[in-house]
Amino acid sequence: MGSESQRRDLARAPVIPHRFTRVEDPRDEAVVAAYDTVVAGAGPAGLTAAYELTKHRRSCVALEADPKMVGGISRTDQYKGYRFDIGGHRFFSKSAEITALWSEILGDQFITRNRMSRIYYDRKFFHYPLKPFDALLKLGPFKATLCVVSYILARIKPIRPERSVEDWVVNRFGRTLFTIFFKTYTEKVWGMPTSEISADWAAQRIKGLSLTKAVLSAFGGGKKRDKSGEVIKTLIDKFEYPRLGPGQMWETARDKIVAGGNAIHHDRRVVAIEHDGSAVSAFVAADFEGRKTRYLGNHFLSTMPVRELIRAMNPRPPQAVVDAAESLKYRDFLTVVLIVDRAETFPDNWIYIHEPDVKLGRVQNFKNWSPDLVPDPSKSSLGLEYFCFEGDGFWTSSDADLIALGTREIDHIGLVKAGDVVDGCVVRMPKAYPVYDDEYQKHLAVIRDWLKRLANLELAGRNGMHKYNNQDHSMMTALLAARNILGLGSFDTWKVNTDAEYHEEGGEKEARLVPRPLSASQTSRSNLINS
Repeated sequence: MGSESQRRDLARAPVIPHRFTRVEDPRDEAVVAAYDTVVAGAGPAGLTAAYELTKHRRSCVALEADPKMVGGISRTDQYKGYRFDIGGHRFFSKSAEITALWSEILGDQFITRNRMSRIYYDRKFFHYPLKPFDALLKLGPFKATLCVVSYILARIKPIRPERSVEDWVVNRFGRTLFTIFFKTYTEKVWGMPTSEISADWAAQRIKGLSLTKAVLSAFGGGKKRDKSGEVIKTLIDKFEYPRLGPGQMWETARDKIVAGGNAIHHDRRVVAIEHDGSAVSAFVAADFEGRKTRYLGNHFLSTMPVRELIRAMNPRPPQAVVDAAESLKYRDFLTVVLIVDRAETFPDNWIYIHEPDVKLGRVQNFKNWSPDLVPDPSKSSLGLEYFCFEGDGFWTSSDADLIALGTREIDHIGLVKAGDVVDGCVVRMPKAYPVYDDEYQKHLAVIRDWLKRLANLELAGRNGMHKYNNQDHSMMTALLAARNILGLGSFDTWKVNTDAEYHEEGGEKEARLVPRPLSASQTSRSNLINS
């Protein structure tokens, strides 16, 4: 990925100066700015690209819609001195290059954490990954017997073919364990029945894990690697974490980019992308009050959602491309943060809530990710995660109503008493998860085919490529995009696999999957088999 001599030469080169003028543009009175590279978005992908360009002394600006924060879904929000994630973000990657980059940016600010996560069901805690004897003991003799019998039946007469996620998990754990430990949570996250979700998602997300492996692991004999020798991420028991949360990584990256002579412009939502059919000439960004800035450049990189990217194109793409973009879907997410008047609540980093009588999906215990996230050691802060669609009843509820709901539900399931909750806030994260439905690949192919015409536009990141990726994968796509801009190679960012590794040979590697619905005929067949 670029020779050492190329790197040294670029590192010695002066920063390419950028121009920022206050001359009004007669077309729409937009202020004009010019940089060598203009980046849309200051999440992990956008900042990684800007950081790489800054290291190589190339001028760039990252445009961020948020008025003050960076990091996207990996940011760390603050409320009255309490810091909290949007979800939890373990720093673990099979890519040595990404691991080295994390260390380069953040240095000694990483802490090593013991991973502890459990499932909460029937007012009891169960280890996750499942430890079968622990689970059977806590379920009681009747349910334990059902679990064993259903597992034996599943092994004797497995569901064939495996079409749905329900089929896949039942074949490996039995129907009773599936119903208790997989069904409720999966349906909360994705908003669809498990019998209608394609099996390929489970095959990847729980790859390498089965009841047999879980039993061996419980006795200390289970390997934490799959048949190919790769680490099974589900079984990792330690991870690195920034002392002040994942946002510390991206706040530090931002500061280093600015110190290197480049810029992060907040309150800049890209509303138009000017092009001539062969190249992009400008990103037009608007602030909260509607004032516009036209950012001219030689190179452009987008991490904005693909649907928004196509909507912003000026002139408008062909109707088939517009229709394909409008067909892309997203799952949204909100966190209700509760400040609890207790020094300790439970020892987990996070808990999966499998209680079917609450809407709550997962609880983060931020103090157990890092004590420094909580300013008052006599208090704790919990992140109650709800999965929704932008505009639905959850999303549009007032903060006060959501805090009240979270307080009721955390009390109802018995984790924390309502009277111990002393404060709270709500954070909404739109487009947290790109959805892979039956036709998303077809739509994305249409969009990608058209975007190839814009020779100086690169895409990177989760939403920028409509890929449900971890941040290490997003970072690797951004690194490669930046190196394309730097002339250090000609990389196809779509060839980065789920382990943030780039493969020159062959076609695109396996993408990290999300649940996608079965077709009507597949669903009917699956229901028939399960009846």
